[in-house]
Amino acid sequence: MNDSDPIELLVPPTQAGERLDRFVAATVAELSRSHVQHLLETGQILVNGQKARASLNLRGGERILVTVPPPQLSTLVPEALPLDILYEDEAVVVVNKAAGMVVHPAPGHSRGTLANALLARYPTMEVNGDLRPGIVHRLDQATSGLLVVARHDQAMQALTDQQRARTMLKVYLAVVEGQFKEPAGVIDAPVGRHPTDRLRMSVVVGGREARTHYQVQEELGAYTLLEVRLETGRTHQIRVHLLHRNHPVLGDPLYGGRRQRATFGLTRQFLHAYRLGFQHPTDGTWREFTAPLPDDLTVVLAKLRAAVRRDR
Repeated sequence: MNDSDPIELLVPPTQAGERLDRFVAATVAELSRSHVQHLLETGQILVNGQKARASLNLRGGERILVTVPPPQLSTLVPEALPLDILYEDEAVVVVNKAAGMVVHPAPGHSRGTLANALLARYPTMEVNGDLRPGIVHRLDQATSGLLVVARHDQAMQALTDQQRARTMLKVYLAVVEGQFKEPAGVIDAPVGRHPTDRLRMSVVVGGREARTHYQVQEELGAYTLLEVRLETGRTHQIRVHLLHRNHPVLGDPLYGGRRQRATFGLTRQFLHAYRLGFQHPTDGTWREFTAPLPDDLTVVLAKLRAAVRRDR
């Protein structure tokens, strides 16, 4: 949305009592609520000619002028990097991220990220007035698999709402150490920053609520192939929760799953986001996608199965 001419809105009496930011976001579909709040903070939304707070309760009859400036140039540098795109339309992109690719620039990773690659492929992506992709959720650098990315404010808001409501489907495949007594279960334990190691997360008292569902797919001798579904999406949640149950992910360099890593030729943790489902932001239809295990994990799984056959 790049038109800088003001949009004029008249608040109907039926909207009396509605918050200003909610009313504008609902009326101007191209704007997310966070974008509306930014415009309010910068004085680009006026109520009866005056600046106003996002929390203003409308009475009905107010005249609102919304000025949406042209999108700001992003600090992201577009980079034409290879991408495995499973689906794309005007609202969303579903990408199968390769292991080793960082999702978004961070200290030490200013280039070569998924965000850099997406901006090169979709140069008009615009979220909250900035030319950049709408990263809805993330995967660790060494984790492969499916991500959905928003191409504009409306899609970003709809997908973010689904994340908060826990209706987005995110399912992983993982090989972990040890065997489970129960074929399926739920790990319900709060996750927060590790008390002494700032690089790690941990199950801690007072951490954020976190729930992980798991189901055994295959027993592999001293290891187990799991299907894992996230109910919440805390940083490193799967890896932390499985370690909490004394079943660290095979090959995990941060959470203790390094045993036999070299034997199987594994260069990263065995964790892959293989199913993703969500309601499409535009038409509300349920969309679901799958991405098979990448070659490196397929080779390791074959070695584990061969080791089990040899031991029988």
